Amino acid sequence: VQGNFDKVEFNRMCWTLCAKKNLSKSPLLISDEDAFKVWVIFNFLSEDKYPLIIVPEEIEYLLKKLTEAMGAGWQQEQFDHYKIALNTSREGLSAWELIDLIGSGQFSKGMDQQTVSMAINEVFNELILDVLKQGYMLKKGHKRKNWTERWFVLKPNIISYYVSEDLKDKKGDIILDGNCCVEALPDKDGKKCLFLIKCLDKSFEISASDKKKKQEWIQAIQTTVNLLRAGSPPPHKEARQKRKELRRKLLAEQEELERQMKELQTANENKQKELEIVRKQLEAAAARAAEEEKKRLQTQAELQDRFSLELEREKMVRQKMEEQVAQKSSELEQYLQRVRELEEMYKQLQEALEDEKHARQDEETVRKLQARLLEEESAKRAELEKWHLQQQQTIQMTEAEKQELENQRMIKERALQVAMQQLEQLELERKEALAQYEEVKKKLEMAANNTKSWKDKVAHHEGLIRLIEPGSKNPHLITNWGPAAFTEAELEQRQKSWKGKKATSE
Repeated sequence: VQGNFDKVEFNRMCWTLCAKKNLSKSPLLISDEDAFKVWVIFNFLSEDKYPLIIVPEEIEYLLKKLTEAMGAGWQQEQFDHYKIALNTSREGLSAWELIDLIGSGQFSKGMDQQTVSMAINEVFNELILDVLKQGYMLKKGHKRKNWTERWFVLKPNIISYYVSEDLKDKKGDIILDGNCCVEALPDKDGKKCLFLIKCLDKSFEISASDKKKKQEWIQAIQTTVNLLRAGSPPPHKEARQKRKELRRKLLAEQEELERQMKELQTANENKQKELEIVRKQLEAAAARAAEEEKKRLQTQAELQDRFSLELEREKMVRQKMEEQVAQKSSELEQYLQRVRELEEMYKQLQEALEDEKHARQDEETVRKLQARLLEEESAKRAELEKWHLQQQQTIQMTEAEKQELENQRMIKERALQVAMQQLEQLELERKEALAQYEEVKKKLEMAANNTKSWKDKVAHHEGLIRLIEPGSKNPHLITNWGPAAFTEAELEQRQKSWKGKKATSE
């Protein structure tokens, strides 16, 4: 590849090889040349992975550029519906699908083929040919010092000028670098809207068609020089790179969020398994308590039988035995009451496990009740004490997690307060800017009123003073008021008026 390698011609060769077999057979509202330009724009905006596709964000960017070039309004709601339908089926469009989308006229309804073609050509010049601005202006010659109309084309490091906008007859180039500068010039020699481009070896005087065009060209050239000084790429390429970086950042954030969600899901599953183990331990403890209750009931029945036999044999010991039986019955009743409380506690714990996230206060109450009951039964049942210790460890882990969540919430609240303070500061700056704008607006109205008053005064005194107006296209005359003060017809009218006044005075 040589230094004068033409990328457009290379794209045209590739288009020739692949267009015939891939281009849709259905009739399109754009020509083959416009389809080629859309294909080249697709290659510029597509993602850096094979097969090449253009994502919905870049489709929206391209359609907005085309709509602005056609002078039509952007239909955001229509594109949102199209984007939703596109996202449900695929990640983006291929080059041929993009050509069908633009060629179908779905987003250019009411526009003729010539308007659409002009819009595609304008976007192609900006994105592919790096044309930052173009248009007709007058240029002063360096040798003859005459003014000739030329078609100027501004690119990132050069301004080329041609005889006409067909770009066939090139007349010269203005090479731009970081040492160049552009400045406005006052009107002179009958030329208005002048500005000067200064380079190291040469300067160029140029006249725009109006003040707006003059300001636009000065601003565009100055922006290009600033980019050359900073070593930055053209604005559309820099914006393209920023959009890519933003999409990569959003994709990385989405992947990180999915990873965190998976970790939370895994932690939740582990927590559910731990809770299931605790539930099984509670069920086993309840089963052991029921077995002990059954044994105690059997022992009580045996004691009652033995007491009955002893009462028949010994009457003197009967009263003492009855007191012992009463005492044992009282103890048994207390034990039954405790067992019933344990069963009630087990039911409450089971409900708390099922609704843990929505009933933490009920779970804490059951835990306290369970701890109190286990303390009373610690001496008699060592296994229940062991279960109680395991449950305390589980609750402490839950409290630590709650504390960690509370710390995270405090951090987010502090970040929110900082963001609110920044928002208030921005609001104050906006109000100050609005006040400055109102003050400048009042000064501008006062200046306009003064100018209008001055014009009215001059209009009533037509003597030596005359407002400067655009000159006529007729040949200019030289009078004692200077060049282009009167046309030939106005001079004849003045002579007749003077002769009439002179005859009246004589």
